Amino acid sequence: MKKAAFLVLVVCVAMMTVNTGCSNKKVEPVDTPKVDSTAIVDTADTVDSATALIAETPMPKAADQLFDDFFFNFIANKKLQRNRILFPLPVKTNGKETQIARNNWKMERFFRPQGYYTLIFDDEKQAEYAKSTELDTVIVEKIHLRKGLVEQYWFDHQDGYWTMNQIRNVGISINHNASFLKFLSGFFTSGDLSAVKNPLPYSGPDPNGEEASNVNITIPAAEWSSFLPEVPGDVIYNILYGQKYKESKRKILTFRGLSNGVETQLVFNKKGNSWKLVKINAY
Repeated sequence: MKKAAFLVLVVCVAMMTVNTGCSNKKVEPVDTPKVDSTAIVDTADTVDSATALIAETPMPKAADQLFDDFFFNFIANKKLQRNRILFPLPVKTNGKETQIARNNWKMERFFRPQGYYTLIFDDEKQAEYAKSTELDTVIVEKIHLRKGLVEQYWFDHQDGYWTMNQIRNVGISINHNASFLKFLSGFFTSGDLSAVKNPLPYSGPDPNGEEASNVNITIPAAEWSSFLPEVPGDVIYNILYGQKYKESKRKILTFRGLSNGVETQLVFNKKGNSWKLVKINAY
């Protein structure tokens, strides 16, 4: 009985991701010449059941209202992705522009294979931008910490549809979060605990308990990474929903699961020229 309930839960989560939900409400499928809604499953990938279901399910029209709903379909459906890119796609690097033709485009899975993605905020209020249905432009940043390079994928919402219209390659030094990103490039690989408060405050589900109860405790600095799905070695992501960054002395790096809904926030404070991990929040 428990296994059956769990299976229903997994299906519900997957269906919610594609905006259908576990209900009897009929969802209007995409009906537009711009989009071929027939999904193609890339059998070369090993994906969990929820992600596979997304790839096999035609994207509902309502998914174009919220960027995240569209994007999670965009990274799972090869045919949908090709039909939502405006080819030839401009690629701008150091003031120079090249173009990618449709037949030269390779499926970009972004963070789909790893099962989670990262977001950067100055404060909790900025996270609310992701829930807006009034967005006209969203930028997905693929951040290469070692190379000091940020690939920016630009999406526009026009005539009721999200489309990708350009890629811009910019250096980390001119990014909105330059100081913080330069710090992260060493923080994830050095193992230096001097950049972690000790003991480190933690708020979230009891890591030692079997019941679903939240606690506010402190943990040894050396255990900070055990609360993450993995520690990034090089590439992280960020999505600009319209939040305006500033020279803030506080940054929140959020790790968000694609299928399980688990979210972990690493809160960093800057003192002088140095950043430090000062708290972990888990949801």
